[in-house]
Amino acid sequence: MKKLFSFVMGAAVIGTALAPSANAWWWGKKGSEKASITVYTALEDDQIPNYLKSFERDYPNIEVNIVRDSTGIVTAKLLAEAENPQADVVWGLAASSLLVANDRGLIQGYAPKGLSKVKPSFRDPAKKPSWVGIDSWISAFCVNKIEAQKNGLSIPKSWADLTKPEYKGHIVMSNPASSGTGYLSVASRLQNLPSEEDGWNYLDALHENIAQYMHSGSKPCKAAGKGEYPIGVSFGYRAVKQVNMGQPIEAVFPKEGSGWDVEANALIKKDKIKPAAKTFLDWAISPEVSREYAKSFAITAVETDVPLPKGFPSNPEKQLAKNDLQWAAVNRERILAEWAKRYDGKSAPK
Repeated sequence: MKKLFSFVMGAAVIGTALAPSANAWWWGKKGSEKASITVYTALEDDQIPNYLKSFERDYPNIEVNIVRDSTGIVTAKLLAEAENPQADVVWGLAASSLLVANDRGLIQGYAPKGLSKVKPSFRDPAKKPSWVGIDSWISAFCVNKIEAQKNGLSIPKSWADLTKPEYKGHIVMSNPASSGTGYLSVASRLQNLPSEEDGWNYLDALHENIAQYMHSGSKPCKAAGKGEYPIGVSFGYRAVKQVNMGQPIEAVFPKEGSGWDVEANALIKKDKIKPAAKTFLDWAISPEVSREYAKSFAITAVETDVPLPKGFPSNPEKQLAKNDLQWAAVNRERILAEWAKRYDGKSAPK
């Protein structure tokens, strides 16, 4: 596949850190003499068990403490814990967030086994990369066809369509301060209109139609699936999964192109780095787990023989909008501050 992305390490500052997550659980069998690692992730709850099956089978003596939360919260936790890092590994966090963490000196470069099979556009080019990607996730709309018909709404096909007066109060969207999906959607609009000012004008118009900004990348699609709102601005995996589950959802990939980011892994810099943490990162780009990633995502870092997941565009590379991850990382704090000033009044309670 042709090279799709060009990543350059960037600097950024993130805002106030959020409280530690309570959403943690243990994977692996209890037993004596087990190594133990803590893994921070923003992967979806329903993906993690399937992904980890091969690790549990091949490394039964490594206990994995998964701490899962949305991208913004995981990023904030990493920064808040800079002086006393709790995580050993980051697995499946936005590459744009790892750019921020690396600039703060929180990441230890590591070249996992099998790195040569990772597409160059899915990794930091350093000999010992600060981050290595596993897949790319892209924005999409989840439209409940029953609710749309009930409310006399046409199916939106583009970002521009979402600003039409007919959709007022009928759209929910991921909050970019807490959700990587929300941030990639906002960053995409700011980068893909003639000027950033035009991007903010678009977001102003979209805001008029928003009912609520939700603190999860998947929640807007889940809300649409339940019929709570007709339209959820979410991401492709969640949209096609709900369609394939038989929900009355149409997955819409906007005609102007989808915002995107890379789910990526990194080794956290600590006084004592556990060998088990490196073992986990080796496994996390292995062919076997890469095939599992490919069942959910149309674009993966390691080529597999898995067919394109049902419901994605037939040429997913062409669906990707222009995106500069360095720009998104460097400007993150500024963008989120401006976004909050303009739109936070419609954010869901935390």
